[in-house]
Amino acid sequence: MNSTVTEQLIDFNEKQRVFHLHNNLISYIFSIEKGGFLSHLYFGKRVRNYHGQLKNPQRDRGFSDNLPGTQDRTYSLDFLLQEYSSQGDGDFRKPAAVIRQANGSQSTFFVYRAHTISSGKPKLEGLPAAYVLDGSEAQTLTVTLEDELSHVELELMYTIYRDRPVIARSVKLTNKGTTTINIEKLASLQLDLPADRKQVISLPGAHMNERHLERENVNFGVKSFSSRRGTTSHQMNNFIALCDPNTDEFTGDVYGFSLVYSGNHKEEVEKDPYGAIRILVGINDEQFDWQVKSKQSFQTPEVLLTYSDNGFNGLSHTLHKLLRERVARGKFQYALRPILVNNWEATFMDFNEDKLKPLVAEAKQLGLEMFVLDDGWFGHRDDDRSSLGDWQVFQKKFPAGLKRFADYVHTNHLKFGLWFEPEMISIDSELYRQHPDYMLQVPGRQPSPSRDQYVLDIGREAVRENIHDQISQLLDSCPIDYIKWDMNRHLTDIYSKALPAERQGETFHRYVLGLYKLLEELTTEYPNILFEGCSGGGGRFDAGLLYYMPQSWTSDNTDAVARMQIQYGTSLAYPVSSMAAHVSVSPNQQTGRTTSLQTRGAVAMSGVFGYELDLTQLTVAEKTVVKKQVSLYKKIRPIIQYGTFIRLLDPSKGNHCAWMFVATDKSVAVVFSFKLLAEAQPDFKRLKLAGLDPQKDYQNTTSGEIFGGDELMNTGFYESIQPGDFNSQMYYFKLV
Repeated sequence: MNSTVTEQLIDFNEKQRVFHLHNNLISYIFSIEKGGFLSHLYFGKRVRNYHGQLKNPQRDRGFSDNLPGTQDRTYSLDFLLQEYSSQGDGDFRKPAAVIRQANGSQSTFFVYRAHTISSGKPKLEGLPAAYVLDGSEAQTLTVTLEDELSHVELELMYTIYRDRPVIARSVKLTNKGTTTINIEKLASLQLDLPADRKQVISLPGAHMNERHLERENVNFGVKSFSSRRGTTSHQMNNFIALCDPNTDEFTGDVYGFSLVYSGNHKEEVEKDPYGAIRILVGINDEQFDWQVKSKQSFQTPEVLLTYSDNGFNGLSHTLHKLLRERVARGKFQYALRPILVNNWEATFMDFNEDKLKPLVAEAKQLGLEMFVLDDGWFGHRDDDRSSLGDWQVFQKKFPAGLKRFADYVHTNHLKFGLWFEPEMISIDSELYRQHPDYMLQVPGRQPSPSRDQYVLDIGREAVRENIHDQISQLLDSCPIDYIKWDMNRHLTDIYSKALPAERQGETFHRYVLGLYKLLEELTTEYPNILFEGCSGGGGRFDAGLLYYMPQSWTSDNTDAVARMQIQYGTSLAYPVSSMAAHVSVSPNQQTGRTTSLQTRGAVAMSGVFGYELDLTQLTVAEKTVVKKQVSLYKKIRPIIQYGTFIRLLDPSKGNHCAWMFVATDKSVAVVFSFKLLAEAQPDFKRLKLAGLDPQKDYQNTTSGEIFGGDELMNTGFYESIQPGDFNSQMYYFKLV
């Protein structure tokens, strides 16, 4: 055991055999129990010292196995609160690890062997993860467990930050035996909590309807939240939270579990027969089978384990700061993101250079900062049935090449952005004609199309090199400031021609590792390009992608009313600086709903702001409104993107929605309030704010009225009643 940090964040009591990870905000405590098994004792608000009072009770329970070679019927792994469990060890709950031995056995007993305490935080090879800027910022505990029979070793890694209520968890497996083993399941985190009434929050959804807050009781049995689509998915995000029944936005205990990964995932919550609760988070074990030869290792993705005793907003503040400050990287980590217009909903693929120029000119006149050219600029692509994989400019649309158009955009004092979908291939493409083997496809089967496109096997080095070289050639020849990296289908036909039959279970994870390697190369080689993630909107919105791309397209649904719920749910786990939000045409192309330009602007300005419509079709009055919105957003942009975001009213729980942004020094607050449907006899709603300085006074810059911060937070104020549906109001308060 060693340490280079003077003020310890991790203590080990050798007499009690207890580990205590702590800072001024949280404590995490576990012990080495009889037989060398690790027992979880406590995770929550900081305690100064632990004196042994939480030693797990023992009892003779029927049909619970006891330790091999002992006669003690009161001690069983079946009801011990474990730190990490495995298949076949006598614990009948869901295991964290399932390891298949060479003889076919799945039984392992992982017991304590050693531990180290070190300053800082180690990098995870080939995987995104939270990081530290210097060694004094965090400490890492690595506990080594071993299965004595197979000599398979697990390293449980716990990094606690000094000033954040966060513990980063991951697991590394090393095969120190002489025979090959197969990992069938290896969770990144297990957390066993004592019997209590709890609720679980997940973020389910669908394409154009992502990340709705779902809250339900934790009942007996197993509840799982997962994706087996090859990506994080629109259908179920890889973040969950566990809370008390009375927890709300501002009060109550809540635990957050954020998986830093962009592929198949599973979050399991199990309540056992005695009321204890087990949480497992990691790679989805379905269709996963990873071969580990002697002396080889496997590293799991990281889980960011967070705690708040100040409700959901408190949890979100921790996650927002952590993801912005210690997951996002590069030049654009804290940069003010440009206000853009994307041509997609204006032209779709029906464009050429001359048709695009008026859009650019109008963007300049309205004060926008970037023009983004979406799908249809490459290969011979006039519709979505061809050319994916051919990242050369479509000469018919750009006869002089793309550089001339990019230069035109730049001469209009706008940045230039470009859409790509590098992970996909069309049958009608030169890439497919030359390399049909690059596609994921089961031998002898017709592959399944989606949007008339198929998936490249980017787990293969040759495939990645081809795509990398094509993209690099374009980026080296054309001045591009921004890339929208899209992925418009999920993974099927899971078979890699680069792997033998017995290793096809590695294909899904190798795909994700290949994606990360490609992104690491491109973002390193082109540090001055802002990358935005997209997967049919919000289908790959996760902390793993944020490591490479500081923002993502939140949803293909640009309807302002639908976006209220999508952005509200997304904000539980992800910072506003990562959420791209645009004003689109009305009636909306996805829902047909008619919404005012004011409300569309208010919702979009609550994220990374832009437009997605034909600017040349706006009326004179609408252009005046757009100019005002652009000017306003430039003023409030630092607070929106990097201030403290606070949810006030959940749109799923009534007819109102409200949220606010507060500057770091609490000098300015921007509040957006929305009323969904008009009422013949409306009630009088008081809006109460949060996050202000109660000892200071604030002025409403529109009305000139002055209020105490304590007044705005405690008494609130009545909002004016406006006629019509889908109304919005904005308040700008400035410290007097």
